[in-house]
Amino acid sequence: MTLRILLTGFEPFGGDIMNPSQALAEALHGQCVDGAPVTGLVLPCVFDAALDMLHQALEVHRPTLVLALGQAGGRADLSLERVAINVNDARIPDNAGRQPIDTPVVPGGPAAYFSTLPIKAIVAELHAAGLPASVSQTAGTFVCNHVFYGLMHALATRHPRARGGFMHVPLLPGQAACLAQPTASMALQTMRDGVLVALRTALRERVDRVVGGGALD
Repeated sequence: MTLRILLTGFEPFGGDIMNPSQALAEALHGQCVDGAPVTGLVLPCVFDAALDMLHQALEVHRPTLVLALGQAGGRADLSLERVAINVNDARIPDNAGRQPIDTPVVPGGPAAYFSTLPIKAIVAELHAAGLPASVSQTAGTFVCNHVFYGLMHALATRHPRARGGFMHVPLLPGQAACLAQPTASMALQTMRDGVLVALRTALRERVDRVVGGGALD
């Protein structure tokens, strides 16, 4: 089986002029990770439209591994998301001005999907590389979770040979410097190193490690 990676990020949202997930998807587009070519895709921060673009990319590229990235202001580390829930509940409008409240991502779909990436193995390898990382138990209820759930539903129902998941990254230093209150940030190169570790680990390890959650939080 030919290995192919799809790496997604988001355009800026919420008044920001940059988004580290976009920069990462663009920086790694066309690269190879352990022989697997990477297709980088920047999704609109818009409910439904983001999933339409993602579904098209899944059909065109037929990836064997999908890692979706998103920005999480206030987080200080690389956060491997465990679970996506079938709920849209936006605290702010998306980039099209839409703000769904308490609606399903997929009507009639399961309540939740778990990541099929080896998230604890990835966190352990990130720690071994000297990078801050943790397993996160919530991807929120904005467009990040919307894409995460939509991705996992698509893999479960239409692309069963592919594995996928979601990782949140902190703000860039330039974003954090513009805020009134101090907040965590991370250099883009550090994030890029972390994404590469995550991809290599996911390609290498199909079964996750059994490690107590407290050791990773």
